[in-house]
Amino acid sequence: AGSLGVDLATTVDVTLIDTTPQMIPTGWHKPKDSFGALLFRCSSAGLKGLIVLPRVIDADYTGEVKVVAHILHPPMVIPAGSRIAQVMPLSNLLQAMSLGKSIENIGGDRGFGSSGPVTCLSLQLKSRPTLTVTLSYNGEQCPIQLLLDTGADVTMIS
Repeated sequence: AGSLGVDLATTVDVTLIDTTPQMIPTGWHKPKDSFGALLFRCSSAGLKGLIVLPRVIDADYTGEVKVVAHILHPPMVIPAGSRIAQVMPLSNLLQAMSLGKSIENIGGDRGFGSSGPVTCLSLQLKSRPTLTVTLSYNGEQCPIQLLLDTGADVTMIS
């Protein structure tokens, strides 16, 4: 039981004077390489009209975690110590995956767009669950191998 996330609070008074997204300091640094995280808004911030943009915090990020937020109806004053976001820790599953080549580690304290090159992850179709089905029509039978759980609502066969 217990909470999945930890609240993050502002370290300074912040005044949002327009609808442009702003980076709001929290003073929080996560332990390096310990875990990644997802950043969400606190429900109380949403009730006040503050829109927190969700984002991923990489496991190798070492800088201060800042909240990116905006409002639809300025101005808004956010006092220091206001809980405006939640951070939810995530295991770094990418470390355990064998991608065939090393991934450049460029995290550090850069943040925002510094995750490294684009990577395409895919599953071997042979490892996906399949089922052999026999279609019958007008006395003819045709056995086919189908991929299960494709996520589609309808499967078309021609």
